[in-house]
Amino acid sequence: MQPVLFDTSVYITALRMRDDAALGLRRIAGGTAVWLSSVVLEELYAGVSARNRHVVERLERDFHRAGRILVPNLTDWTQTGKVLALLAAKYDYEQIGKGRLTNDALIAMSAGRLGITVITGNTRDFGKLAEFKSFHWQVENPRTN
Repeated sequence: MQPVLFDTSVYITALRMRDDAALGLRRIAGGTAVWLSSVVLEELYAGVSARNRHVVERLERDFHRAGRILVPNLTDWTQTGKVLALLAAKYDYEQIGKGRLTNDALIAMSAGRLGITVITGNTRDFGKLAEFKSFHWQVENPRTN
């Protein structure tokens, strides 16, 4: 089975569910290897309250110990720039629009490099990115699984 990586949107939804979060994510993963993007980790730290910071710290520690933190490399960064330029030309995105998509593009490019499926609740952005660069992705919501 192809490994998976959860986008920030999936973690946020799961964390709001509290008690069922881990169970919901395990169901979605279906027994495959799960990776954590360093970009997702940054987004989680940026948005977490001081009271819940320990949850993100534990997530980081567990994935680090497992050796499954995906960090974008130079190629991922350059592919991100190229995809964002193509997307901007097609959809007439201004700088703010491209800036908003940078993190999602980095997640998609780095996951695509290793053949990891991105699981997200963000169909709009990942759908647009997939128009310009092939990568595996699917839409899931931990609440419904």
